[in-house]
Amino acid sequence: MWKQTSDNNSSFSVRVVTIDVESADQRIDNFLIRVCKGVPKSHLYKAIRSGQVRVNKGRIQAEYRLQAGDQVRIPPLRTAEPDAPRKVPGAEFPVVYEDDALLVIDKPAGVAVHGGSGVSFGVIEQLRAARPEARFLELAHRLDKETSGLLMIAKKRSALVALHEIMRESRGRKQYLALVCGDWVNDRQHIKLPLTKYLTPGGERRVRVDKEGRFAHTIVTGLQRFGKYTLVGAELRTGRTHQIRVHLAASGFPIVGDEKYGKDEVRAYFACQGFNRMFLHAHRLQVPHPVSGETMDFEAPLPATCQQVLKKLEQQQI
Repeated sequence: MWKQTSDNNSSFSVRVVTIDVESADQRIDNFLIRVCKGVPKSHLYKAIRSGQVRVNKGRIQAEYRLQAGDQVRIPPLRTAEPDAPRKVPGAEFPVVYEDDALLVIDKPAGVAVHGGSGVSFGVIEQLRAARPEARFLELAHRLDKETSGLLMIAKKRSALVALHEIMRESRGRKQYLALVCGDWVNDRQHIKLPLTKYLTPGGERRVRVDKEGRFAHTIVTGLQRFGKYTLVGAELRTGRTHQIRVHLAASGFPIVGDEKYGKDEVRAYFACQGFNRMFLHAHRLQVPHPVSGETMDFEAPLPATCQQVLKKLEQQQI
């Protein structure tokens, strides 16, 4: 899997490991979670952010993907207290598709895809706990905690590598449904605004439009107008963090229920109507199968709570 070039294997000494081909193309945070068993994820992410974890003697971010030959410096890390083990409750999620290489689920809103940054565990940890016999389960991509809908999990390393390549080459299509504030009048609009990550004074990670940021492209289509609100379709052509949320908010159409980039008064109003989530749903995914290459077309219907909101808007009850 990887070769350790330092002599001491203790969690209390510096280790340097060399990444081989089998371990390449995975995120540094996921690699550390597997290698540093017993170390709380909050400690691992802190070590990455502070620069204690280094790759080829340079600082990296948690999203960095390892390459064959990379030299990873792992600092001394404290394991969790033995008298306070954290048990992950196993859980299954609605299965849209499954075979030997790929699992596609319909993730509910309010569930993180993985642990870290204050979240003890997420979908992937719960699936592993529910399927102890599974030799390999890895997220092929991510959804925000507040977003519901289609999520792909690779069941083989080869499938994971293939899916990452497919998405890097934009050979797949990810389509979302969102309810936004405002009257969206354009049938179809391309939003191309560069994005960058930043930390708020309170240490919260967010994203903003920045001319020096990374290129980001979203295609937004108007689907149904309700006066003060509009149901839109959003197709990702790039996969930046919070891309749809920030693009729509920066265009003057924040998503209903978005705590980070939306309107507080709108979120409070919809909460009074019994709607306590962000209205963003990954409803369609078209992607070549990672093994056969056959085009797969998956759909997940809007959750009942979202459908009820649309029905009330149609009846002018909101």
